[in-house]
Amino acid sequence: MTGARRKDGGVRELARSGCSKARRERGGKMAASASSPAQAVAKHDGSEEERRRRAAAVHCGPRGAVMAASRQGAVGWGRWLCTAAAPRPWKLFGAMCLLRLPRITQPLEKEEEEMAALMEQIELEKSQYSDHEIRKMQEEEQLRKRKESMYDDEGPGKTVIMAQDLEEKWEQRFMKFEAAPRITDADKKNDRTSLDRRLDSNLLLLVKQKIGNQELWLLPQAEWQPGETLRSTAERAMAMVLGGHVQAKTLGNAPSGIYKYKFPRAIRTEDNVGAKVFFFKAFLQSSDLSQAEPKEDYLWVTKDELGGYLKSEYLKKVNRFLLDL
Repeated sequence: MTGARRKDGGVRELARSGCSKARRERGGKMAASASSPAQAVAKHDGSEEERRRRAAAVHCGPRGAVMAASRQGAVGWGRWLCTAAAPRPWKLFGAMCLLRLPRITQPLEKEEEEMAALMEQIELEKSQYSDHEIRKMQEEEQLRKRKESMYDDEGPGKTVIMAQDLEEKWEQRFMKFEAAPRITDADKKNDRTSLDRRLDSNLLLLVKQKIGNQELWLLPQAEWQPGETLRSTAERAMAMVLGGHVQAKTLGNAPSGIYKYKFPRAIRTEDNVGAKVFFFKAFLQSSDLSQAEPKEDYLWVTKDELGGYLKSEYLKKVNRFLLDL
């Protein structure tokens, strides 16, 4: 009995030692198989990290702080590097679209005149009598009764102004009234530097500026300076042309449009690719520019006249936000 127990214990001990040895061998093979790919991945990550650090450096402020970040989906890591501030490849400009609003309404078309006459007739038929009309009818009734009875109830020396007398007086004043002409002297002379032309349309300010070796007609524009907003840059451009005495209402802080162009290849570099012009709109509130002293050649033109001054691509960007109702 004792021998059988010893024999069984030896068998179990042998089995346990065999299982332990098999586990150690299997673990060693797994570690060996995993070591080579891990080293390859680490080496690949190292070279990839260096490449991405150089490619993904982004300028983050005036202190020259540059953050190197990996692309989306890669292992999350970030590091701040202190380098020199990166140059701006695009120059920024603010431009002002200054409008003089119409002073008179536009002439009606034939269909509009017919519709206006019809609406006036309908309104007259459905309207009630005014106080003046009621007074006139009462006075006419009193005159009729006086003629029939031959009786005058007015005292001697008493003067009465009747509604009919008032109408005759108003008619005489109306005959002396003469409306101002729709066509002004500036229209006849085609003086496009005057605001007293095309009174029934919007007028837009254009100035002649030197861009490179060319002189072009543009909206007043100026290059953005550090510390300015784009709106203040556009307002500065307007003041540079007309002076500081002009009263204008700027519409909002966001630009109404943008125009981007590249410099000629002869002067284009990696740090100086082109320019971006941000347009702002403003309404002229004072038509008296006698105190203004324009420092450049300027014109006041309508939307239909812009094609004779602006280049086609520039004109397309302006027409997107310029309405002439």
